[in-house]
Amino acid sequence: MKTELRCLEHQIKNFKGISETEMIESMNFCSPEGERVQTSNISNKPASIALNYHARMKEINREWYEHLEKRYLMLSEDVRFFEAALTALSGYLPDFMTDMVVHGCTWDYLCEHYHISRTMVAKNRRKAIVELDELYRKHDDEMVSYMLS
Repeated sequence: MKTELRCLEHQIKNFKGISETEMIESMNFCSPEGERVQTSNISNKPASIALNYHARMKEINREWYEHLEKRYLMLSEDVRFFEAALTALSGYLPDFMTDMVVHGCTWDYLCEHYHISRTMVAKNRRKAIVELDELYRKHDDEMVSYMLS
């Protein structure tokens, strides 16, 4: 999720949208399927493109940029909640799970660092998952409650 977040941040910072050439090409080469019914007085396709391409290009670019921003905010909130949920675990599970999940430590490292067996690593992992499930359930319930109020 953090990798996707960094990618979205890069896309937003370097957003250029579609170019005028790409827009003109998409309008020039797309054709409606089905019966052709003339709905305007403009029968000349190049004239229609000239009249509409710039406004349509701005609209597409605005919509795409808003989509990137919305996705970034949602993903950012998901990451923040996950990190907060990790710190809310019981006992030494916050540090343990941060090492396991965030830092990507191996089970062998966790055994050595926390002076536990591989079986205990598995038990700690299962316990953390149960606690995280409960935190996420409460979070989801709060969101539903808020949306329905």
